[in-house]
Amino acid sequence: MANKIAWHCHGFDGFTPLALYQALQLRDQVFVVEQQSIYGDVDGVDTRCLHLSGRDDAGRLLAYARLIAPGEKYPDAAAIGRVVVAPEARGRGLGKTLMEQAVAQCQARFPGQPVMLSAQVDASALYASFGFQPVSEPYDDGGILHVDMRRE
Repeated sequence: MANKIAWHCHGFDGFTPLALYQALQLRDQVFVVEQQSIYGDVDGVDTRCLHLSGRDDAGRLLAYARLIAPGEKYPDAAAIGRVVVAPEARGRGLGKTLMEQAVAQCQARFPGQPVMLSAQVDASALYASFGFQPVSEPYDDGGILHVDMRRE
């Protein structure tokens, strides 16, 4: 992994065809293939949210999350979802940097709004370090235990 990561946040219309393909490919590679979670990833929300991506200086997509406006998924909160780091970029703190970027973007674009996410239980400690607190009991989502978390 290159040392420098360039972060970009844009709406659906900001995707080039190649960038959209790369985002969907990374989500599929990790969530469906690696984690063996069968779910409808292409859920219609992508066209109505913001997309945060981190690319190295060679242009490789290494980190991605989508940011959803209040009222789209949760009635009174924005949401962060599809948080993913490419397998080859793990173990270097990029997940933490991705979350720093996602929270900062939510604060800038949805000021004063709480933020929710559906966390894989195994990753809930990372989200707790950003002030997210569990607000549900664990539940099965695509064969993986998740818990809803909220940050005021």
